[in-house]
Amino acid sequence: EDFVPLYITDMKNRFKESTWLTKEHIIRTKLVPYFGKRKMCDICSKDVMAWQNEMMGHRSETGKAYSPVYLKTLHNQLSAVFNHAVRHYGLKANPAAQAGNMGKAKNGEMQFWTKTEYLQFIEAMMDKPRSFYAFEMLYWCGIREGELLALTAADFDFEKETVRINKSYQRLHGEDVITTPKTKKSNRIIKMPKFLCEEMQEYLQMLYGLKKKDRIFTVTKSYLHHEMDRGAKAAGVKRIRIHDLRHSHISLLIDMG
Repeated sequence: EDFVPLYITDMKNRFKESTWLTKEHIIRTKLVPYFGKRKMCDICSKDVMAWQNEMMGHRSETGKAYSPVYLKTLHNQLSAVFNHAVRHYGLKANPAAQAGNMGKAKNGEMQFWTKTEYLQFIEAMMDKPRSFYAFEMLYWCGIREGELLALTAADFDFEKETVRINKSYQRLHGEDVITTPKTKKSNRIIKMPKFLCEEMQEYLQMLYGLKKKDRIFTVTKSYLHHEMDRGAKAAGVKRIRIHDLRHSHISLLIDMG
């Protein structure tokens, strides 16, 4: 636990705030309680394996285990702390690397909707205009949730039929935060179908007193997840993740050639 403040000082500013909060939470709740009173040079691969077994054996009050992806994330963070000590503070070896990983990188197969499935879903969304227009943008433009929720009227150029993606919305510490997109390549101009331009013009006209730089979808990610549940059930299509609409968009592009 004495090394953790050094690690935080060295590394915190190298990550986006949302990413760092996840890393810090893992350090505080999963690493320090177990290894906190040990000297790093005294921790060996056997100790790491014992910690891995504890994490793999963990069950919530409802009996649910950590997912394989989360287990891998936990191990990666432990290994990152030891690697930092090896590279910059003279620790001789990384016992997490010696112990080997746990969990796995991805959850199962990639999910997506066919165009037919999406059209069934979006028909069920027509009773709530805000949800309808939000999912239209997600599917036909292949943008991320955070990118959708950060959109303003100023991002649209209806003459050129484009939308600009240059920011992302996050909810951090109970406040709305606008950050840069996930990667540098995420800054992009997307060509919109003509019908989608017409739909978004209709939607913007519904928003009374809207200013150019106001967010046009003032909802949360949990709202979108709830609406996904509702629409999938009503349409009789399989429930996919919001992020899987990006996969569905790529499937659409492949089908279009």
